[in-house]
Amino acid sequence: MKKLIAEQVSVYRKTNVVKSEKFSEIIQSAMNRYLNGMLTNEEVIEELLNLAKQIANAQQEGDNLGLNSEELAFYDALTKPRAIKDFYENEELIAITKELADALRKNRTIDWQKRESARAKMRMMIKKLLRKHKYPPEEIPEAIDVVMTQCELWTDNVMEV
Repeated sequence: MKKLIAEQVSVYRKTNVVKSEKFSEIIQSAMNRYLNGMLTNEEVIEELLNLAKQIANAQQEGDNLGLNSEELAFYDALTKPRAIKDFYENEELIAITKELADALRKNRTIDWQKRESARAKMRMMIKKLLRKHKYPPEEIPEAIDVVMTQCELWTDNVMEV
């Protein structure tokens, strides 16, 4: 069961940096508690089943929000700080996400990760968009870092196809 769930987490590792971190932490925590004798066999199986349900629900979340998987990954990146969902209505977050994904799609180049000037341009574009939508200033640096990491995954996967 752990192996099957780990395979699902590895799928997220290639497409959604925020969810892969979250799911990896959950599985690692459960395994550590099990190995330290804090969980019984039954409890660890129950935790793994709950994680499997969370993964299944995560796959439905994009459909419920009207976002494709690529947009959902950026939505997750933008909403990683918990306070962001309190700051915006969900419709606003979806609009920001779609605008961000569209802008990144239009400005993505094959070698943007290798050229510092292209990376700086991407960072500036993300920062402008976040400021335009009055994203909380104290959260902007983290959001930019997470979105840039997500862009790297996105570019890697597009180049593999």
